[in-house]
Amino acid sequence: MADPDGFELDPRLAADTRLVGDLPLSRVLLMDDWRFPWLVLVPRRTGLVELHDLRRAERIELFEELDLAANALLRIFRPDKLNVAALGNVVAQLHVHVIARFRTDAAWPRPVWGVGERVHYAPADAAERIAQLRDHLGLA
Repeated sequence: MADPDGFELDPRLAADTRLVGDLPLSRVLLMDDWRFPWLVLVPRRTGLVELHDLRRAERIELFEELDLAANALLRIFRPDKLNVAALGNVVAQLHVHVIARFRTDAAWPRPVWGVGERVHYAPADAAERIAQLRDHLGLA
């Protein structure tokens, strides 16, 4: 379903994530895989595919929001590394992954994509994680 401004989240992103909330530019999503603390930021503008499709001011705003997301993951999880990526090879809609990585995680040191079977959040765990993220992102 489209927002009043015409923004519509790609159905594949919607199916793979849980809504955390909306920052001024981006919809913040939690990847539904409890093995990896993983946020996805999707600028709420229609027709975006690449970072350069954003106006300059929006690119700056997106990077501020990515910094906010990265710092939330750092404070909550204290990871060994953060991965930030805008690939778009499967889902063309512009979206940026922010993933907290640990030397002990199932994919280390490789990328998380395609490693093992996804483990969906239990409803209570998802609600707790989302509340924690909302608090750290200033969305609570």
